[in-house]
Amino acid sequence: MSDHKKTSSPEVAVIGCGHWGKNLVRNFHQLGALACVCDANGQAAEDIAAAHDVRFRPFDEILADKDIQSIVIATPAEQHAKMAEAALQAGKNVFVEKPLSLKISDAEKLCQLSDDLGLVLMVGHLLQYHPGFEKLKEICRSGSLGRVQYVYSNRLNLGKFRTEENILWSFAPHDISMILGLLGDDVETVSATGHSFLSHDVPDVTTTHIQFPNNCAAHLFVSWLHPFKEQRLVVVGEEGMAVFDDLLGWDQKISIYPHRVDWNGGVPVPSKADRETVPLAEAEPLSLECRHFLDCVASGETPRTDGREGLRVLRILDAAQRSIETGKSQQP
Repeated sequence: MSDHKKTSSPEVAVIGCGHWGKNLVRNFHQLGALACVCDANGQAAEDIAAAHDVRFRPFDEILADKDIQSIVIATPAEQHAKMAEAALQAGKNVFVEKPLSLKISDAEKLCQLSDDLGLVLMVGHLLQYHPGFEKLKEICRSGSLGRVQYVYSNRLNLGKFRTEENILWSFAPHDISMILGLLGDDVETVSATGHSFLSHDVPDVTTTHIQFPNNCAAHLFVSWLHPFKEQRLVVVGEEGMAVFDDLLGWDQKISIYPHRVDWNGGVPVPSKADRETVPLAEAEPLSLECRHFLDCVASGETPRTDGREGLRVLRILDAAQRSIETGKSQQP
């Protein structure tokens, strides 16, 4: 649990109390900011409300309540844009789980609306708040790896299967957000392939290649049809390599490999070095993310993962989806 101080008064309503929403309910409750909850499953909402000593209220009633400053949306992805727009129009700050929307036009509209109304719009790209990823960014920016040439990410597991949302849209937003955080958002082309094994036209496995300027590239492999769980991000630089493996302990999550490639008579020769680990202070990324949202609401600061960061991720997802459908590389 985060050791941040609690807020002075309840101000947040969480919409959607399912698999992930219940974690948001828990964290905003721990931060002293949870005012009420809402879910399409009335009994589930009643149960989680009672467990956290708050009320279950209908969405329209929450929108009309002037005392509710902020709304957190953790409903199915196809509902995100409509609910976020309604919340902003009602004068609420909004934290919406990834993806921000399923259509670029809807995401652009939400970004403009939050600007026009002077309200916070934040997207739940959780790993941007992970101490491991923050340390990895610090290592890359220090120059110790030399020029970053290549990044790859694997996010693999057996389940949780979905039939309304393919693996690309379910798993890849996290990795795309991290890749753009490391390499910038100046993307030239996106190419992707997908394979559907469980449900027709709902890919269970996708690979996506992202080409950046200056011969810099990234790829990500996501699957929910994999024999074991893997969550690993690898950065390859001219002077060394770094790995963020979120399944390892806090003293092992970040590793640096000071490997080099030297040239001998025109032939590249690997010069291997021992692995070095970088210990991290343990913290729950979701607690840090929820606190960041509350801090931005209080200060008016732009969130690290604001609507426009969500839009940049969405453009890559959209290009990858078009590539899967056409078999050709696409521009975001």
